[in-house]
Formats: sequence, structure tokens, C-alpha cells
Amino acid sequence: MRADKLLASMGFGSRKEVKKLLKKGGFTVNEAVVKDGKTHVTPETDTLEVFGERLYYKPFIYLMMNKPQGVVSATDDKRDRTVTDLLEPEDALYVPFPVGRLDKDTTGLLLLTNDGQLAHKLTSPKKKVDKQYLVHLEKSIDEADILALEQGIELDDGYVTKPAVVELVNDQEKDVVYLTIQEGKFHQVKRMFQARGNRVVALKRKRIGPLNLDETLSLGTYRKLTEDELEKLLE
Repeated sequence: MRADKLLASMGFGSRKEVKKLLKKGGFTVNEAVVKDGKTHVTPETDTLEVFGERLYYKPFIYLMMNKPQGVVSATDDKRDRTVTDLLEPEDALYVPFPVGRLDKDTTGLLLLTNDGQLAHKLTSPKKKVDKQYLVHLEKSIDEADILALEQGIELDDGYVTKPAVVELVNDQEKDVVYLTIQEGKFHQVKRMFQARGNRVVALKRKRIGPLNLDETLSLGTYRKLTEDELEKLLE
């Protein structure tokens, strides 16, 4: 990796600021001063220091975003703004991608990473990872609806979903429920309720496996996962 890209990705400033740092002789690789940003380094094995302070390079980035409406879960789109457009330059340098998809009008928990192995584990149906959603419905549901959803329901294309877990938020509001599934078919949650003659008016993902949405994150903002959150995900 180029020295300037490495330093920028580790938060040492913009390209201009990194250039100044290098010019001052503040960056050393294996105790040798590196002033040319084009110099290639091997961060996994080289000894890196900035003004005498040792650097430990992390090749992966793990971000939790509270996805807003109106942006698509993609890295590139010709028509719409994407979730990666919301990232700061120093995080975008890692080229993270969304793990799974949330519809354009769906909000809530979205994990972004460049760790392909973890992404595969979280999205593979064989791993049976829970995804919990807060669902606001046009009409109240009854016991028959809950039973149908918990047994598996046939969608409009003939696919029968795996059993879901349905919980009422409270007994007074039967048009707001928590739905937990382990799949991710196209518009699945909306189609599940549509099969029962109901319509989803608002959808928010609250949890992926052991990872819960940080409710202090406002829509469109994100943060790095804590070590505890990452450890639980990797397990």
C-alpha cells in the first residue's frame, strides 16, 4: 500500500495534510524515514511509526449505520445516493460495502465492512442469523396472522418462508410488531404481510444476530463497532 494512502486511511488527515507530515520526516518504516507518499509499504509486517509513535494497521473496517430513507444499500448507483456516499473520506478509503440490503425506504441497522468472510457468514442462509425489524402496519394483526407468519408463509412467487418470530410491541397497538427472520429475500418483510392482506407503512431494522442498533445514532450517521460488538459478531 502507498504510504500516503495508508496514513490517510488511518486518520492522519487529508492528502494535503499527509503530504506535510511526510515532508517533515514524521513517518518511518522499519526505522527509515519515508518522505515520498508513493513509497509502497507492507503494513502487516513493516514496523511503522509517526513521530516515534508505533502504528498498528488494521486491514478491515466495521461500521454500524442508522440508514435513512431515500438512500440505497449499494456502493454505486447511477440514479440514487448510496449508503457509501454518507461515509467520511478516511472511512471510504477502506472501500466498505453494505452487508445485506435494506430497501430504499427502510431505515435502521446497516453494517458496512470490507471483511468479505464476515459478510458471507452474516448473509448465508445456512448460518441462520436473526434479523429483527420493527414493523408499522396499515392494519392490526390478529392471532391467525401471527400463527401464519410463525409457521412460514407463501409469498407471491410461491416461495414459502422459514418460520418467523412475531412479537407485539404492546397489547394496545396491534399494528406495530417486531418481526424476526433469518432470510433476506427481495422485499421479504413487505411481501410476508402483503400475503396476509396487510401493508407495511414503515420498516426499521433493529438487530442483526447479536448486534443491536445504537439508538443514539441519528438517521444517516454511523460509528465504528466497539471491540465487544465485533467480538460477538465474529463468534
